Amino acid sequence: MRIKVDDMVKVIAGVDNGVEAKVLKVLADENKLIVEGVNRVYKHMRRSQRNPQGGRLSKEMPIAASNVMLVCESCRKATRVGVRYRDDGTKERFCKKCGAGNGLVSPPRKRYAKSK
Repeated sequence: MRIKVDDMVKVIAGVDNGVEAKVLKVLADENKLIVEGVNRVYKHMRRSQRNPQGGRLSKEMPIAASNVMLVCESCRKATRVGVRYRDDGTKERFCKKCGAGNGLVSPPRKRYAKSK
């Protein structure tokens, strides 16, 4: 999965279509994300010592990663994400629209460094 925590994403499918928000948690094994303010549900809570008032609590539920697109930091548009190796061998994510880098994925590796 090429989306990380604290990335800005745009929802492209579902009830919250068009919403831009921050990723709170990545569930890589399920290929899902928890996005701030998206896919909210109500949990009905009985009064207890922990929750003295009770009532309905609103919380975010996971959304499929295929239903969101990363928002590029430089062009501010929702875009597909690619992965490439830089000259020093570090792996980085990049915007498919403008080509700008969107953060590193792995440290430098000699195997992928371009020799001079």
